[in-house]
Amino acid sequence: MGQALSNEEAAVPSHEELTKKLADNFAQKCFTPLELYSLKDVFKGLADQEQDVRYLKEVTVTRFLDIPDALGVGPVLFRLISYIGAFPFLHDAPAVLGLEQMIMVVTILTDRYRRVLTSGGTNRRKLLFQGLAVYDHKLSEMSSSGRVKLGPHDDRMRTNQDGNAPSAAYPPTGFAVDEPSDDEDPGFDDKDGLVLAAFDSLDCISAFKYGDVTLTHNAMIPADNFRRFIMLLLLIAPLGAQESVSSYSSRLSGGELESLRETADCILAAFLNVEQAPGIKAPRFHTIIPASMPYIFNGLAPLLEHFLFSNNLDLHRRCDEHQTANLLQEPVQPLLQASGSIMNLNILSQLSFFIPGSSLFRRLRLLYSGDEDGFSMGSFESKVFNWRAPTILLVSGTRLSEEALHARSGPTSAFLSTLPSQRFPSGGTSESKQAKLTFGVYLSQPWKHTHRECFGDEETVLFQLQPVHDVFRASKMNKDYASFTKPSASAPLGGISFGCPPPQSSQAHRRSNILSLGPVSLVLEDSFEFGCFTHDYTSQGGAFQTSVARKFDFQERFEISSVEVWGCGGDEEAKLQAERWAWEAREAEARRKVNLGTGDIEADRALLEMAGLIGANRSGGSMA
Repeated sequence: MGQALSNEEAAVPSHEELTKKLADNFAQKCFTPLELYSLKDVFKGLADQEQDVRYLKEVTVTRFLDIPDALGVGPVLFRLISYIGAFPFLHDAPAVLGLEQMIMVVTILTDRYRRVLTSGGTNRRKLLFQGLAVYDHKLSEMSSSGRVKLGPHDDRMRTNQDGNAPSAAYPPTGFAVDEPSDDEDPGFDDKDGLVLAAFDSLDCISAFKYGDVTLTHNAMIPADNFRRFIMLLLLIAPLGAQESVSSYSSRLSGGELESLRETADCILAAFLNVEQAPGIKAPRFHTIIPASMPYIFNGLAPLLEHFLFSNNLDLHRRCDEHQTANLLQEPVQPLLQASGSIMNLNILSQLSFFIPGSSLFRRLRLLYSGDEDGFSMGSFESKVFNWRAPTILLVSGTRLSEEALHARSGPTSAFLSTLPSQRFPSGGTSESKQAKLTFGVYLSQPWKHTHRECFGDEETVLFQLQPVHDVFRASKMNKDYASFTKPSASAPLGGISFGCPPPQSSQAHRRSNILSLGPVSLVLEDSFEFGCFTHDYTSQGGAFQTSVARKFDFQERFEISSVEVWGCGGDEEAKLQAERWAWEAREAEARRKVNLGTGDIEADRALLEMAGLIGANRSGGSMA
């Protein structure tokens, strides 16, 4: 029996053989012949050589991808690439980035692996976590400055100072992230489905026991590392095919860089409180990403696809010269066609983390701005209601102070008197009582007046952008998604609300002077002066689901500073809106002529007599 076992083990291919076989499989099935030729040509032009080994260094990769020095994210990105390059033998990480390893990296980070591996899709996110994480080791390696030090093997992720490849004297023991510890979370599924799928595709499933079932419970992503990585993801979110990161260099200086960092901090706050925890653990990472930012890593695909375009290939030679000239002269649409008080390029990228970028970049039009059009529901209606495509409403303001909340007179007191007496604490820390708050709603349906039922559908998304990134998906508990109600005698409390039941008429409801707030809801009162966001986690949600990041009750009462509505669409949607406006203008003009007269006094008098407005002792006023 011992001899049979020995023969079985001897039949298992080596790591190098399996890696080469998998790389060949990826190369043939995940790339076109032109892409594969370009990848090999780019690698050949960039690679350094040490003895018989050709490899890519950190500085080479970051410069080729135009990774900005201002972000300080080069080592973090190279660490991730070096880890994925060791796939499927992750214990061998960090990998020396040869051609086969770069095939692994490009295939996985561009999602092309799905053409070969039919299972293990969710485990790509696990690979990303492992590539960004370091070994916690009970936080014993925290430096005096509060930053987490890398593990004992992590220095191998960089090349030596003399530019040579990592020394072969070190055995491939892997990153410290893969070392076991006693603090594993038994509630987290740690099966490496993507690695298992890779061995299955090679018809060599028996080699899986020689692969990796890596541990992630004892690992964490340092907060500062992830902040830098988020800044890079925000920067590259709108990146197109063959578009260089350097084209967004204007966002990396002065106030633009500070705004980028602030946006990254809001996203980081969804994962942890940086003052209380040094890093992000795997369960938190795998909970927040799919719920609040499922598209956060989409920008990595066009970034890594730069390896698939060689400068030595001049494809224009095969194009008609006239066609090429037209392509060169075609103007590039800006990411945003107008500026707003709330919306900027960083907010736009943040939205693309949970709304597909194809609906946002170069597709948004500013329909309404309170700063320019006036803070009134009438102005809002005239600018927004004729847009027949999805819209995004953004509202920002400042959390009301304790003094304002206890005021007994004035506009603040009048607004607070319309809210239910039950009040939850604010969602921020004591240091951020006056924090800027930004909320928003994505609506796929056109706006309309609310009478008895709310409008919207299950694609409606309620979200918060500042100071914490959070997303509240529509649920099926009820359909009270959106409401637009102008104040009237029957409904004195008008305004715009999301997640709340329609306003009750004064005849049907004795407490019509009190707003009915939904468990997860946003309310803007009719003058757009104050707003209230409620998160009743105990109730488990209503029209919108509760937060997966903040599992507690809180309420934000704030003074509004800006309101904006952006239309998601292009020229066709704008044309339809213009046609609707023109039709309404013609109808208004027709009514005006009837009311004021057409110039033919006898014809007008006959028309009014038929309508019963004049005659029979009713003069109807002067026709002159």
